[in-house]
Amino acid sequence: MPRVIHFELNVKDVDKALKFYKTVFGWKIEKWEGPIDYWLIMTGEENKPGIDGGLGYEEKDFPKVVNTIDVDNIDEIIKKVEENGGKIIREKHAVPGVGWLAYFQDTEGIVTGIMQNDPDAE
Repeated sequence: MPRVIHFELNVKDVDKALKFYKTVFGWKIEKWEGPIDYWLIMTGEENKPGIDGGLGYEEKDFPKVVNTIDVDNIDEIIKKVEENGGKIIREKHAVPGVGWLAYFQDTEGIVTGIMQNDPDAE
């Protein structure tokens, strides 16, 4: 069953946000070595309940908080989203070395990411 595996925080002032989350919650945050400016957030120990996330720059007309769901077959889920009244708002694209990512809007306007793990994605 697909589960929420990641959250994103999209902010105007990255340095201010990094300081806030590190200070308030003690989260470990590291710069991602990918093709965009993005920071990975580790919220706790791997053997305890919870999810980790990421932080990036705010984008016009994109939500400030987005959850991402792990899926086995992103193409199949994209089809189901569209068949059930949802709308793909960012087409499937590669996150190099991680997998395939797309964003959809559900019937209530909530934006969510879907990610298919594929270390060979480019």
